[in-house]
Amino acid sequence: DLFAWSSADMPGIDADFICHRLAIHKEARPVAQRKRKVGGERREAIITETQKLLNAGFIREVRYTTWLANVVLVKKSSGKWRMCVDYTDLNKACPKDSYPLPSIDKMVDGASGHAFLSFLDAYSGYNQIMMYPPDEVHTSFITDHANYCYRVMPFGLKNAGATYQRLMDKVFHHQIGRNMEVYVDDMVVKTTSVTNHATDLAEVFAQIRRHNMRLNPEKCIFSVQGCKFLDFMITSRGIEANPEKCKAIIQMQSPQTVKEVQRLAGRLVSLSRFIPRLVEKAGPIFTLLRKPQNFQWTDQCEEAFRSFTTFLTTPPILQRPDHKADLLLYLVVAESAISAVIVQEHQKVQTPI
Repeated sequence: DLFAWSSADMPGIDADFICHRLAIHKEARPVAQRKRKVGGERREAIITETQKLLNAGFIREVRYTTWLANVVLVKKSSGKWRMCVDYTDLNKACPKDSYPLPSIDKMVDGASGHAFLSFLDAYSGYNQIMMYPPDEVHTSFITDHANYCYRVMPFGLKNAGATYQRLMDKVFHHQIGRNMEVYVDDMVVKTTSVTNHATDLAEVFAQIRRHNMRLNPEKCIFSVQGCKFLDFMITSRGIEANPEKCKAIIQMQSPQTVKEVQRLAGRLVSLSRFIPRLVEKAGPIFTLLRKPQNFQWTDQCEEAFRSFTTFLTTPPILQRPDHKADLLLYLVVAESAISAVIVQEHQKVQTPI
């Protein structure tokens, strides 16, 4: 009763506990999109996916609607199609739900440095939340055979992420920060010992059962010492750079265009926590983005690039902070940048946190 093997295995979360509302602006005019043409392969995929949604009770047929959107198909890495709906017009008519999302850095810091970790993934998490009944018809989409609307919260709605985070905060209110971290649909249970980990998992499972949630057995990982969480590698040692991101930079050729420099800059910034004095060292590279019309990959750019590819072969590990130990702050002031690092000392060795 914890796992779902198909969409039909999901009973859904009680709508009295939480449901998704649209709150469309009163002055907004409904938009019925004209049906777009699709090829034969896409048409068959739409028929297949629509039937799955009908069988699961996620959608229902609708005949009279003022809001109508087109289906959009996205190719998955597996080669299969993911069916989405183009809710561009509907999203424009809805105000933004500013429910606060947790700080990613805080989540990663809180989950690192534990002896045992379990990573949980909800089965089609968004679809486990019901739509507010009067708003169902506003999610209508068009196919070759009929128009349908969602009975559950679909992907693509403007405030779906905020609603899902609100659900997680309500369900795991007493555990977040203590033995669990949750960022939207990313969940990790953290513990310092095997015995405690079993107890903490039992507590999480009890909440999942209580609210009729279901997990995806193919994406859950239990009792490991490290795994990827929010694009970082968290382990019992601390926070490690994502090896895939490091590899992407190491295997890059020297950029020859502004677009390639932009790609390199984005990859470097995503690893900024692990690269000391990044702005200073990457100065020659970042300068090219300020003057794209005078693009020239200089020797200084190449030297900076090669220093990063060498450094990222063995990036540093950020240790979990010890709240009983002193924090040491180091500042480096250069002409082009100011850098800082916080370290703690363990057995006369200083390590970044």
